[in-house]
Amino acid sequence: MNVDEPYQEEPVSRVQLALNVSDIDEAVAFYAKLFATEPLKRKPGYANFAIADPPLKLVLFEVAAGALGGTINHLGVETDSAAEVEAAEARLADDGLETTGIDDTICCYASKVETWVTDPDGARWEWYVKTGDTEQMANEVVTAGGPACCG
Repeated sequence: MNVDEPYQEEPVSRVQLALNVSDIDEAVAFYAKLFATEPLKRKPGYANFAIADPPLKLVLFEVAAGALGGTINHLGVETDSAAEVEAAEARLADDGLETTGIDDTICCYASKVETWVTDPDGARWEWYVKTGDTEQMANEVVTAGGPACCG
């Protein structure tokens, strides 16, 4: 930033990293120590951390025995509002990227407004805002759209 330019406050968002793990209890214990914070939400086979420093949403998904842990499930950007998700989706689509459109979903024990895009190598990115908590892990698209969630 040029010190002669006025400071402009940007909307707060943070990167999300969703990992597949082979042992959820072991992974939670490790990441709690690594980031010096306890999970924000803990369910069977699932945990998520809202880490302040560095700003990160870390989500852990326990995979079935024999499946490969330590791999990326998906990446994302968590925003503060649905308007930010809508603006991101419009920008991505205007730039020629194929998105899923805007969906209201229930997934990963949360209700969300989201859009998804896939990079050239197949890495999935979710741009979303959490609008509430739920008791449902499996994906349910409330409005029409594309493949969603973290499965």
